[in-house]
Amino acid sequence: MNIFDTIKEETSIHLHRTAVVEGQDRISYGELIAAVEQVAESLKSAGVCRFHRVGLLCDDSIDYIIASLAILSLSAAIVPISPEQTADEIAIVIDRIDVDCIVAEPRLLKQERHDLLPSAGFLNKAFLITRRTVSASPPAGYFSSNPAFIRFSSGTTGTSKGVVLSHEAIIERTDAADKGMQITPEDTVLWVLSMSYHFVVTILLFLRRGAKIILCSQRFPDALIEGILVHRGSFIYASPFHYNLLARTDLLASDSLQQVRMAISTAMKLPEQVAEAFYGKFGFELTEAYGIIEVGLPFIKLSGGRDKRGSVGRALPDFELRLEDMDADGIGAIFIKGKGMLEAYFSPWQGRREILQNGWFGTGDLGKIDSDGFLYIVGRDKDVINFAGMKVFALEVEAVINQHPQVKESLVYGVPHSQYGELPAAKIVLVDEHVDEAVLDNLKRFCYQRLAQYKVPKEFLSVDRLPKTASGKIKR
Repeated sequence: MNIFDTIKEETSIHLHRTAVVEGQDRISYGELIAAVEQVAESLKSAGVCRFHRVGLLCDDSIDYIIASLAILSLSAAIVPISPEQTADEIAIVIDRIDVDCIVAEPRLLKQERHDLLPSAGFLNKAFLITRRTVSASPPAGYFSSNPAFIRFSSGTTGTSKGVVLSHEAIIERTDAADKGMQITPEDTVLWVLSMSYHFVVTILLFLRRGAKIILCSQRFPDALIEGILVHRGSFIYASPFHYNLLARTDLLASDSLQQVRMAISTAMKLPEQVAEAFYGKFGFELTEAYGIIEVGLPFIKLSGGRDKRGSVGRALPDFELRLEDMDADGIGAIFIKGKGMLEAYFSPWQGRREILQNGWFGTGDLGKIDSDGFLYIVGRDKDVINFAGMKVFALEVEAVINQHPQVKESLVYGVPHSQYGELPAAKIVLVDEHVDEAVLDNLKRFCYQRLAQYKVPKEFLSVDRLPKTASGKIKR
């Protein structure tokens, strides 16, 4: 199977329909397929072939979609790299996944050796390609998995890095998610999230169903408001951060969203304040969803209204849910089983059988199920902070902070925030007990040079010591 071939076949009756709109630019399904095939020929001429791991470094755009589909059409595997990452973070992804080549916009590529990737298929952007010599051949399991995506999803000090998704898994999980979203060719989808982090279950599903996608992330919030008022978007897929803005802006009247049939809130827990503000202004409930890169999108709250606010709903038809090690309040560890599960972790390699427990995936989250079968997420791995839909790995940030010569040790944690979900903060123990603003400012600058801006703690608190467990580990 190949997801591009599936999209090509399923959209063959929609060739004249608009596929994607970006500002003043738009491309039909027929034009999109033709552009993808042109770019694929250019990639093939540049040496890209099946099983190659291709790092893609590009801003959200029509050309991002074209480049992605072109890579997939060759049965190479996309390794998404976010432009928001620092040079050091990008280097870590490239090294850990051991990519065969990098396709990137010129301004984003810092490699010295690169070639132009000429193709008439790109709409606006120019791309460079850098070829690399891989350190070793992947294990046999990589080649038998029919890899399509490898999402680097763990912090630099984690044990498993790079979620491998096959073409078959993508087809399965998009079909599974659509049993909740029910996307049709009549839908106009307003897109604001980062394609580097959100692409597989969403963009590929929207394309499979022949919907029109309005890209709003590069001119946010103007493009999103334009998408509502001008393009009359019928489906919104966004984070609580975006919905909070819609609820508070004076540019939208209370009846501005009458044509919207579903507004899904994802990427982080939906704060009650945002849900209430949105409902109070527009008169309908946001639809909270729960997605996991290893699993897909197993939960979308499709019913229950205000009475079930705070829930991510019941499991969609192709998924099963169970809780383990429940306490007296019915709170337990969340395990999910269903279609479209990951194939493996890439580095170090762990196959599906090693990761899953008889087909069940342990999410690391804690939850409870009410009498109607609705799941409520009540906690999660304390080492992960969710900032506006982007994951911040505490151990990764601590590793950077601890490199500062004046820091003895640190503890990074999340502070709840009504708009952003959580803000990263840090407690630090200094080598010299004397602390002043100059020291903290220097530490912030140190972090900004080594981490993406959203990962840098918004508050540094100097403490005498950090609480430890009996074994000497920091309590979290």
